[in-house]
Amino acid sequence: MTLEPGVDPPQVAPGMAVEYGGRAPHVYQRALPGFSFEGSADGAARLARDPKVRSVVPDRRVRTTAQTVPTGVRRVDGPLSGTVSGNGAGAVDIDIAIIDTGIDLDHPDLNVAGGVNCSTGTGYDDDNGHGTHVAGTAAAKDNRAGVVGVAPGARLWAVRVLDDSGSGNWSSVICGVDWVTAHAADIEVANLSLAGPGAQGSCNDGALREAICRSVESGVTYIAAAGNSAVDVSDQVPGSFPEVITVSALSDYDGLPGGLGKSTASCAAGRDDTLADFSNYGTGVDLIAPGVCITSTWKGGGYNTTSGTSMASPHVTGAAALYLSGNPGASPAAVASALKAAGNLVWNVVGDKDKAKETLLNVDALTGTTIGMKTGRAR
Repeated sequence: MTLEPGVDPPQVAPGMAVEYGGRAPHVYQRALPGFSFEGSADGAARLARDPKVRSVVPDRRVRTTAQTVPTGVRRVDGPLSGTVSGNGAGAVDIDIAIIDTGIDLDHPDLNVAGGVNCSTGTGYDDDNGHGTHVAGTAAAKDNRAGVVGVAPGARLWAVRVLDDSGSGNWSSVICGVDWVTAHAADIEVANLSLAGPGAQGSCNDGALREAICRSVESGVTYIAAAGNSAVDVSDQVPGSFPEVITVSALSDYDGLPGGLGKSTASCAAGRDDTLADFSNYGTGVDLIAPGVCITSTWKGGGYNTTSGTSMASPHVTGAAALYLSGNPGASPAAVASALKAAGNLVWNVVGDKDKAKETLLNVDALTGTTIGMKTGRAR
């Protein structure tokens, strides 16, 4: 709040604050004459009517504008990719569909191009946070603020198939896949950070697998979370589908190989550099990526740290976007082969019940092109 001309802030601030039921943590004399008032809303309203007061302005929260490179992005060598995640410049000219709870449409760290609602309500904004978190890991902007994704600044499409609690039906997921397929001329990569028990089916089963098969045939690369039930992925969908790139979760706490990272946070799940204790596994898994204590964007313009194969999958989604930006028109099968070939085995197989060591995602050799280079693309 500011005081009228001629009123001395140090002299009147303490008494005025007490008079209106609060205190004055800060007294201002140079930049403006006044003080901060900490008290009730009623006290602030009465203070505003005091003849010695010129104006009262509500306080607001602020946050640092320094950008963080999350441990997961570091662990897959995002800072060494062709786009150099974390250098504050560049963006990836690819479109990614996040088939999830929606995306925070106003988040300053995300480049949301549009979307559809196949779930409850009419909009595709995110009232849960999960879809926004996934989107940030894949493609948060390299803007020197917040966090940075694996494919910084890629255009994001919010395909809402889950409700505010993070639940939904396979019919809604099929609706989302159908919408992505209809927009396959624009969307190259789709992320499915969702899972449930079910039979693998076939490309003619009249259900989810057939929808994904047809979408892949249209040229869209699909990445799916393996699931968080600590079971073989063969009994989970869509992770068991051969047409998707299925991703399990690595516990990593320092963004580095070596198994030396430590965490006492509630999000911790197993030893550093091992399979996360919740992660599904099996020969149907194509890649492993960081999925424990991952910091990313969140609803309401914020940031949050959480765990799951849902958090591992978008690392691979971002990597697919990077590869496609340098290899436009590559088939989904070619993308899968390239990502597996670019990976490594630098992690400890502890916790993996099938003992089949999945390739750890690595984007060191993948390039990224500058955003805006496409022609005729939806924005």
